[in-house]
Amino acid sequence: MRTTAIAYFLALLVCLLPSSCGEEQLSGESLFDNVAAHRNDFDRWLLNSYVYAYNVDVKYRLEDIESQMRYNLAPAEMGKAFKLAKLIKHAWFEAYDEVGGVDFTRSCAPRVIHLVGSSAYEGNGSVQLGTAEGGMKVTLYGVNEIDSLLTTPDLLNFYYLQTMHHEFTHILNQKRNYDIDFETISEGNYVQGDWTQLSFEMAAAAGFVSTYAASEPREDFAEVLSIYVTYTDDEWVALLRFAGSAAAEVIKRKLGLVKSYMLGSWNIDLEELRRVVQRRTTEIPELDLSLENIAT
Repeated sequence: MRTTAIAYFLALLVCLLPSSCGEEQLSGESLFDNVAAHRNDFDRWLLNSYVYAYNVDVKYRLEDIESQMRYNLAPAEMGKAFKLAKLIKHAWFEAYDEVGGVDFTRSCAPRVIHLVGSSAYEGNGSVQLGTAEGGMKVTLYGVNEIDSLLTTPDLLNFYYLQTMHHEFTHILNQKRNYDIDFETISEGNYVQGDWTQLSFEMAAAAGFVSTYAASEPREDFAEVLSIYVTYTDDEWVALLRFAGSAAAEVIKRKLGLVKSYMLGSWNIDLEELRRVVQRRTTEIPELDLSLENIAT
C-alpha cells in the first residue's frame, strides 16, 4: 500500500513540472462503441411488440446477471423463445388489454421478461416454473419444452399460462396489497416448504386449489386467481367437487376476496378476464408460431 502511494505522488509531481504533461491531441473518436446493435428479425419483432408497445424488454439470450446462479440453466432456443413470446403477448398481455385497457397493462407489466430454455430444479425435487422479482421482472423457465406442450393443452396451461397469470398476480399484489382477511381463511393450515409432501387430494381437502397454494398466503392468492381464470367451468366445478363441500366453501370464500381485490384495486372484473383468457387460449392453435414467417 505504501509503495503504491509513493509511486502515485511521484507521478503527480512529474505532471506538475513545466511541459512534462503537455496537452494531448484528441483524435475526435469516441471511446464508446457507437455502432448500432445488430438485431435479427426476432429482435425487431420484440422491439415493436414489447418495447414500443409496453416498454418491456424480453430477454431470451441467457445472461448471468439475469439468472439465478444456484440453478444449472441452459439458454432458450430462438425459435422456441419466439413461440412463447407470442403466446405471452396473446394470452397474457392482450387479455389484460381487453379487460383493463392498454394503459393498465403498460403500467403494471414487468419491465423485463426473462426466458430460460431449461427448467429450474429445486433441492426438494420441485421444479420452479417462474418467478416475479420486485414487480419489475418475470422469469419463465422450460422454454425449450414448448413444442411438446403445444400439443397437450392441459400441460401448456399448467406450465405456461397459469404461470404467467400467477406471476402477474404477484406483481399486482406488490403494487397494491390484498385484504389481510385472506390470510386468516386458512390460517394455521399453511405448511411452508413442506408443500411438496402434500398430495393434491390432501391440499384440496384443506381448502387449497393446488399443493403449492398450501405453502403460504401470497402463493395461495396467486394460485386461486391463476387457476380460476385458466380453468373452464367444468374443470373448476370438478375441483370444488373433489375438494368436498366444506373445503369448497373455503375455496369459494378465497375466490370472493380475489374478485373483490381485482375489482376494487384495479377495476378488473375477474369473470370478464376469465372469459377473455379462455377465449384467447382456444385461439392459440390458430397463431402462426413459425419464426420463418415472422412479421417485423
